[in-house]
Amino acid sequence: MGNRVASTKRGWAFALHLPTVPTDSGGETFDIRKHIGMHQEDIQPWQHSHAFGQDERRPGEIRTIIVIGITGVMMVVEIATGVAFGSMALLADGLHMASHAAALTINAFAYVYARRHAYDGSYSFGTGKVNSLGGFTGAILLGLFAVMMAWESVERLIHPVDIAVNQAILVAFLGLLVNGASVFILAHGDHGHTHGPEHDGGVGHEHHDHHDHHGHEGDHNLRAAYLHVMADALTSLLAIFALLAAKYFGVIWMDPVMGIVGAILVSRWSLGLLRTTSSVLLDRQGPELVQTQIKDAIERRDDNRIAEIHVWSIGPSIYAAIISVVTQDPKPAQHYKQIIPPTLGIAHISVEVHRYTQPPDLQQAVRRTDDSAVTDIGTTVVGRS
Repeated sequence: MGNRVASTKRGWAFALHLPTVPTDSGGETFDIRKHIGMHQEDIQPWQHSHAFGQDERRPGEIRTIIVIGITGVMMVVEIATGVAFGSMALLADGLHMASHAAALTINAFAYVYARRHAYDGSYSFGTGKVNSLGGFTGAILLGLFAVMMAWESVERLIHPVDIAVNQAILVAFLGLLVNGASVFILAHGDHGHTHGPEHDGGVGHEHHDHHDHHGHEGDHNLRAAYLHVMADALTSLLAIFALLAAKYFGVIWMDPVMGIVGAILVSRWSLGLLRTTSSVLLDRQGPELVQTQIKDAIERRDDNRIAEIHVWSIGPSIYAAIISVVTQDPKPAQHYKQIIPPTLGIAHISVEVHRYTQPPDLQQAVRRTDDSAVTDIGTTVVGRS
């Protein structure tokens, strides 16, 4: 009989007496009926989003915007007052506030960008790393501010200038109040939450969606904003100490020395944040503790061994993992996924399962050993007879 075309709810499909087509691999055949039928099936249950919670507005975003508003208002007031009363101290601090407001704006932009592009399929693992990119940029700007502080302080140490002490103390106190309030706001930025359903996949290759936000320690963007206002608060505090020493003890050199001390501390913060964020951006292996717990969970069952494990950060306190399991009794990838503790913050897991077979060299060695054992046994038996 000839091929027949049947109408289904999903459209038109070839059916019944469709031929099978031979392939080039050992006489295997390609069944057109299975091929056409599979391409009509709905595979949406095996597909999932890679947003990993980045579509949600993080508490750090709101708090950063609040701090930008406070910094912006203080900046305008200081610049306007400095121009009106001819105070260079107020004008200089106002311009300093403007530079930090610009840096904080970059952090806020990173939050908004990551949230609005969370479902953009061009980002393989979502937009979580935008957070680290914002933190990395903030760390670079923080380092530049430290260099500027050190340069100006050394210049004033070599070439002292007259200081309007009373005006400078007033400005330093105002800066300390504003930056202290900003530090308090950002220090309580992201208290974390658990969220996200699991999506089960098929045999051999598994994707697992489960993420658990562990607080703001993983929010590098918020960390950068926090360090910016902390640097300002530290500068104001050191300035107050130095200006009081200059006013009551006449030690003018204390002001630039405190500037150098502040620059050293700020540069240390900058380097620390650069190391942390660059590790995420370059896909450095995730925490050793996470790797160890995954390995222990899988290897303590069914004589499994992990041949390779790759864990890397794809967002604040969330990770992706690729695991290669070697075992004599392979099971579906779903089985190994369920073994992994869900509290590790692993948002995306791919599992490869391999059946253990002895390498050819080892097989030959085992055969030679067995042959020798048989010969020895035979010789012993003959000797006894």
